[in-house]
Amino acid sequence: MATLLSKFRIEYSSMTVVQDIGKRPDPSMYTEFRSRLGNWMLDTEAGETEETHPWKISENELSAQKEKTFRNIRLRQLLKQYSSDAKLIVMTLPMPKKGLLSSGLYMAWLDTLSRDMPPILLLRGNQTSVLTYYS
Repeated sequence: MATLLSKFRIEYSSMTVVQDIGKRPDPSMYTEFRSRLGNWMLDTEAGETEETHPWKISENELSAQKEKTFRNIRLRQLLKQYSSDAKLIVMTLPMPKKGLLSSGLYMAWLDTLSRDMPPILLLRGNQTSVLTYYS
């Protein structure tokens, strides 16, 4: 990574390679995530359905997306641990799969990653290389 940063003339002051991204997040972090969902959850008792409120999060969707949700919560935990003093955080924008993820859950993931953090630049490319390593 240091070689690539140097090759592309990107200055950095420190680099930490995190090995345990696949671990489960702390239960308290998941509890905090659930408490922030509030009005974004589908209220079936009030007659809301996924057809009438497609942006809302159903319990079924939350269960189906549990691993990705855990990964985003774990990313937040690591960002707070390693990057809370950073001047800028640059990371890849998580990409939702159209039709498989409600906008509410996607926005909850983005909120989880960025809330109360230093400025975060979320980048997403279009699968076209613009940096040439071998030139």
